Amino acid sequence: MNDSSSLVIHLLGKEYRVACPVGEQDNLLRAARYLDTQMREVKQANVIGLERIAIMAALNISHELLEARSKASSDETGSARMQALIDRLEGELRALEELAPQNRSSVKP
Repeated sequence: MNDSSSLVIHLLGKEYRVACPVGEQDNLLRAARYLDTQMREVKQANVIGLERIAIMAALNISHELLEARSKASSDETGSARMQALIDRLEGELRALEELAPQNRSSVKP
């Protein structure tokens, strides 16, 4: 049984045949289109040479990835803090609810 197949992608007008796991073809094509767009943007900035264009595009994409990971990490940290505050508030509310019946029974009209 073969767990991968090959797929043709296009980058800057050139064809490349690459191995691709079965079921991941759409993701690979989407990634190739994104890379092609990034490489074209780098080329428009007057970077010359396929290797240099590829390296600059890879650096730009790596930067985007690291920024996204950093944001996701800070979002997770913020979510964890928010959950801790919610848990603490819920605990305080439960404690107040437990005290409320005691206070009502000691106050007589």
